[in-house]
Amino acid sequence: MALEWVVVGYAAVAEAIMVILLTMPGLEALRRGLIAVTRNLLKPFLSIFPFCLFLLLDIYWKYETRPSCDGDSCSPSEYLRHQKSIMKSQRNALLIASALVFYWIWYSVHKLVVKIEQLNQRIERLKRNRD
Repeated sequence: MALEWVVVGYAAVAEAIMVILLTMPGLEALRRGLIAVTRNLLKPFLSIFPFCLFLLLDIYWKYETRPSCDGDSCSPSEYLRHQKSIMKSQRNALLIASALVFYWIWYSVHKLVVKIEQLNQRIERLKRNRD
């Protein structure tokens, strides 16, 4: 099960890197290439949504079937194991949320950068026609 979390983590990092590259000033020369790469990567990365939904259902199932450890009914080692399990579930839920939010930000930034690029080309065309 750890491989799925590694995949989600790497996807979130890749999305964050693409957002940073698209918004970083001074990369105007690379902007067209970044837009093309981003356009080609957005569709494959869309598969992160069903994958995260599956992992969220896995967290929910583990939460529902987890043995309870209330009060004096369990030993200290069982209590520690129970607390670790809860913390892992919370960490994994945060990882899912970050992957989904980064995808949404990446998509929105890409859309805005493409729109700005189109408007800049339109301004250049109007300047050439005016001269």
